[in-house]
Amino acid sequence: MRLLIVEDEKRLALSLAKGLTAEGYAVDVVHDGVDGLHRATEGTYDLVILDIMLPGMNGYRVCSTLRAAGNEVPILMLTAKDGEYDEAEGLDTGADDYLTKPFSYVVLVARVKALLRRRAAAPSPVHRIGELRIDTAARRVFREADGTDGTDGGGTEIALTAKEFAVLEQLVLRAGQVVSKAEILEHVWDFAYEGDPNIVEVYVSTLRRKLGAPLIKTVRGAGYRLEAPR
Repeated sequence: MRLLIVEDEKRLALSLAKGLTAEGYAVDVVHDGVDGLHRATEGTYDLVILDIMLPGMNGYRVCSTLRAAGNEVPILMLTAKDGEYDEAEGLDTGADDYLTKPFSYVVLVARVKALLRRRAAAPSPVHRIGELRIDTAARRVFREADGTDGTDGGGTEIALTAKEFAVLEQLVLRAGQVVSKAEILEHVWDFAYEGDPNIVEVYVSTLRRKLGAPLIKTVRGAGYRLEAPR
């Protein structure tokens, strides 16, 4: 999942970005409202964390402009203000949730995950591919024991790093479809990633080794496709 943070307190913005990156998200950061609106309009984001008191254009205007243009990206508003009228104004402009500073990082992550779950197209966060049970909400993968359907939560857990799971998640959410290397880079790393694009191949190779069955197929010249074994 790819997130955009629009926050003018640079230390806070970078701290949030570092923490959310460790959670497995790709994160972009800008520090004023005009840049935030431009990035949110031009980019493809799964969620925007938007401060209200911003230089150039405040968060209320950024939010209302996005909504007026038909952009339905989930927006979590942050503000140093307090009071029910400030919260009401934020929600009236189209924000999905509201968090007052100072806030707990644990609470922010919980709010982010809740908003992303709400937006998810799939009715259930649990996906089954062959003998694997992949829970995108808990970010865990299990190999089911023979004869079980996973409803009792059984099975052996396969340990994945945050980035490994993020790569797998992109393939799971589009199971059966070809996902290009560029699309994986964009959603798992970040907008400004300038490293070796072959990093995707490294992670896919690791996933193949850990998952066991040859679920991830290479489509030459196009990308990768996740499919259940026959």
